[in-house]
Amino acid sequence: MKTNIFPAIRLTFVTLLFFSVVYPAVIWAIARLAPNHGQGEVVTANSKKYYANIGQTFTEDQFFNGRPSAVDYNAAGSGGSNKGPSNPEYLKVVQARIDTFLVHNPGIDKKDIPVELVTASGSGLDPDISPKAALVQVKRVAAARKMSEEKITRLVSAHIEKPLLGMFGPEKVNVLSLNLALEKL
Repeated sequence: MKTNIFPAIRLTFVTLLFFSVVYPAVIWAIARLAPNHGQGEVVTANSKKYYANIGQTFTEDQFFNGRPSAVDYNAAGSGGSNKGPSNPEYLKVVQARIDTFLVHNPGIDKKDIPVELVTASGSGLDPDISPKAALVQVKRVAAARKMSEEKITRLVSAHIEKPLLGMFGPEKVNVLSLNLALEKL
């Protein structure tokens, strides 16, 4: 028994030390090298503070809508709905989002609605949408703001973020930065 228990105790202390001290210290050090030193990116506009890397609620017609959230954009409890694509309750929620989108965006066919505008992300906090999801909303935003669609389209194009190093990830548009830029027009 002594030949097994002492190595097990040593292994327990080594893994405890590694996973509770060494590993977190390495991750913290890497985060310090990242933009904003691993902290949230705070944006101040109109005397309000926003986190640029956390989705926000924008439901008015004069703003671009972001991705729906299963957790109401609560960063303290991120998560998805955990309901599969065949769950009747989930299908009702998605259909309600589709119906709402079509009411606010007349002239858009159901098949042209990008999926991220009617389904929540895995974290429920996704701040970005695809350029297609932003461009499909241009007509509504332009009409609500009494601006030309071309001007709004140029604004969207200016806010398209390219993939990391040109190859990692998709093109995306940060909804908060787009809407804040829209407010400045």
